[in-house]
Amino acid sequence: MLLNKIHSYPIIPRVGVFILTLSFIWLPLAAPVYLTLQNTDENLTTIITMAMLFVAFLILVKLWGKYIYKNNNIFRSYGLVNSRKNVLHLFSGLLISFTITWSLFGLQALFGWVTFSAPKINIIYLVIEGFISAILISFAEELFFRGWLLSELEKDFSPATTTALNGFIFALLHFIKPLDEVIRTIITFPALFVLGFSLVWAKRKHKNLLGICIGFHGGFVWGYYVLNVGEMLTYTDVVPPWITGINQNPIAGLMGLGFLIIFALFNLPKQKQKTTVDN
Repeated sequence: MLLNKIHSYPIIPRVGVFILTLSFIWLPLAAPVYLTLQNTDENLTTIITMAMLFVAFLILVKLWGKYIYKNNNIFRSYGLVNSRKNVLHLFSGLLISFTITWSLFGLQALFGWVTFSAPKINIIYLVIEGFISAILISFAEELFFRGWLLSELEKDFSPATTTALNGFIFALLHFIKPLDEVIRTIITFPALFVLGFSLVWAKRKHKNLLGICIGFHGGFVWGYYVLNVGEMLTYTDVVPPWITGINQNPIAGLMGLGFLIIFALFNLPKQKQKTTVDN
């Protein structure tokens, strides 16, 4: 039976089967929504179609685990464990990366490169909305990249190669966008690559629990969301944009990249970690 052989396929055809199956599930559902709403509310269209994609992904992963790997607890093997330790990792990660984000701009403010101002919208609403958005985005991306994809890569490659590939694919898939936008934002690729592989290190350092990855990722999104959406930053243009961030994007500048490199070194595992997931 074909299903019994897929687990033994090399990485490219095995992942290809998964992605094609996901597309066959998602596209018939998303296409009517896209065709109906694309000319009225582009943002709503993106939210709905991406939500459909993630739900389809969750369903397929469950089936993938059950029928391809004979694993009825596939999410647990990815590090998505309902445990006190995982929850603590999540919230500590949120706090650390939120603080790192604000520290980046605080340091730039001390140098006179940016100035802070009061948020343009209600701060409580801004913080709550940013938190919810950050958790949803980081949960979806980390379950995909440091959950499913990392697990598939580890079946075929060494830990070092897996780490590099995961970071590279994480960065690369952020450029599925129009060519002009790719050209405008390609400068962020190194920072995305560093973030991608540092989150793999973080997961291994924390005994393969996914909560730390969700927390770290979410904290970066949350911290910048509050500052950006609240329009709290003004760049003084004292130094060139390649230092503070081209197009006012912090990960498109030397300072942001430097902070992420330090973050990566902070997450570098000190010793070989066991591959089983802790409770």
